[in-house]
Amino acid sequence: MIEIRFPDKSIRAYEMGISALEIAQSISEGLARNVLSARFNDEIVEATTPLKENGDLQLFTWNDQEGKTAFWHSSAHILAQALLAIYPDCKLTIGPAIENGFYYDADFGAHSLTENDLSEIEKKFLDFARQKFPFKMRSVSKKKALNYYKENNNQFKTELIENLEDGSITFCDHADFTDLCRGGHIPHTGFVKAIKLTNVAGAYWRGDETKPQLTRVYGISFPKQKELTEYLELIEEAKKRDHRKLGKELELFTFSKKVGQGLPLWLPKGAALRERLENFLKKAQAKAGYEQVITPHIGNKELYVTSGHYEKYGADSFQPINTPAIGEEFMLKPMNCPHHCEIYKAKPWSYRDLPIRYAEFGTVYRYEQSGELHGLTRVRGFTQDDAHIFCMPNQLDEEFKKVIDLVLYVFSSLGFEDFTAQVSLRDPEKPEKYIGSKENWELAEKAILSAVKEKKLDYVVETGEAAFYGPKLDFMVKDALKRKWQLGTIQVDYTLPERFELTYKGSDNKLHRPIMIHRAPFGSLERFVAILLEHTGGNFPLWLMPNQVNILCVSEKYKNYAQKVSSYLENHEIRALVDDRNETIGKKIRESELAKTPYMIILGEKEAESQTISLRKHQNGDLGSFSLETVTEMIIKEIESSQSSFNF
Repeated sequence: MIEIRFPDKSIRAYEMGISALEIAQSISEGLARNVLSARFNDEIVEATTPLKENGDLQLFTWNDQEGKTAFWHSSAHILAQALLAIYPDCKLTIGPAIENGFYYDADFGAHSLTENDLSEIEKKFLDFARQKFPFKMRSVSKKKALNYYKENNNQFKTELIENLEDGSITFCDHADFTDLCRGGHIPHTGFVKAIKLTNVAGAYWRGDETKPQLTRVYGISFPKQKELTEYLELIEEAKKRDHRKLGKELELFTFSKKVGQGLPLWLPKGAALRERLENFLKKAQAKAGYEQVITPHIGNKELYVTSGHYEKYGADSFQPINTPAIGEEFMLKPMNCPHHCEIYKAKPWSYRDLPIRYAEFGTVYRYEQSGELHGLTRVRGFTQDDAHIFCMPNQLDEEFKKVIDLVLYVFSSLGFEDFTAQVSLRDPEKPEKYIGSKENWELAEKAILSAVKEKKLDYVVETGEAAFYGPKLDFMVKDALKRKWQLGTIQVDYTLPERFELTYKGSDNKLHRPIMIHRAPFGSLERFVAILLEHTGGNFPLWLMPNQVNILCVSEKYKNYAQKVSSYLENHEIRALVDDRNETIGKKIRESELAKTPYMIILGEKEAESQTISLRKHQNGDLGSFSLETVTEMIIKEIESSQSSFNF
């Protein structure tokens, strides 16, 4: 007998060799029908794997990310089986699960696979899936594994196997199909009821441009057809909300090949939007005790050597700029923190002065591969809402929690309500990835976990996701389409103060090292605006809208009254625009709707005589006739209610 402990800490005894699926059946047939995979003693296992020792067991269904991963990984196997059935000469390479779905890379030789081929592959995929072939793992010696793929003339799989140790190689079989695989599958193919192959793209073998180019087939699968239908509807909605499309329609930003890839140009309306976001955060930061600083767009290479950024990221940055002076090199600024360290170092500090909080909307530059650039979400030049807090150890907890409050204030004011906190820790198995002492890392990680628990945040821990200089707290936000984005980050750093030899004089009259907190609630303004655009579909919170009210004249005769209304609204800090063009009122309303202007005021003969206004709301139509004072009060209340209030 073996003892199995469940997540609720309960313990049950079972016969040795029982599988996770059989354990699920002993609990409930309904649970067993939905179990896709399991974790046993911190290792992902097949639901059908015999368990031969005492341990902790967690069962995963479609509602768990681990369940989805097993589902999509298994779907990649079925896709490979379908590809090989239709194109027997193709050479399979790798096919992992990804965040949403899966892909498989293959070499199709002379055949050029296109999206026109996908429907046939989908049909073959479903034919195989319906036959409920079980997935079975088996160990294979290195010699046999190499012989198998050499017989099939697959140099890609052969290369993978050559880099594996004998005794660690496993194959996965289903039906008459075999693939090199480490494991992590659903019980059988029949769980997959719906499939959509979404895209065909090129991909280099192992991501290396010097190696052969393969064809990558992307797909996503579901246990129910209804879920696929809902997903495809979300995809269509996402296309409508694409920030590149909306940015063009709303005249917020553009790109120019002559200026350079990945370097956005902000148009007047976009610049005004950015300015409002900046002012919104500056006001909150001033209240929270931050001081604004400004640093240059370039820095001496030695600055980034000292900080460690050059060693870690120098190869992927813009190349150093040589000056006329021999041996003098500058770099486009990739990070703001080294500059802020030098500002702190410009004068001596006492413990009475701390904490010091420096904030800057600082533009930084990082060289992204052209194929990775994407609208505003992946650019080469972007502005961070960066700040760095220099504090004493006994101030760290309070300062960290205050930053959490600031991030929550930003989220609630901009309509991001569904989020999870992610505590990103170092990977203790790979110390070479990080700088700084083990002791300081432990202190920093403990501080973050303590603050998160005290603020009662819903959080997960991700090992290996820390920054190279310290652990961090990232906020993973779900948008209106249920997509997950990383927005807002807070990092605890003992290392840069050491590298820059930062000090303060303590109450003992000795010099001590401050702790540094890095934080950016927006992350980057470019990426934040892109996500906000797609989250709201361009219908920003009223306080943020470039133009809050369009005043539409039925004819030019009412232009004077329109100007009077406009002045009144502007005096109450409501942004309004008069449209007195010689166009039909219907056209003006349609254009206002397309521009997503929140409110429209219609002025004609009736309104001019009674000194009232006719009010329309975007997507809601006519609201009726009101006095100007009533409408002004209503809009002001909506603006105020859309911004949360926090005491910093």
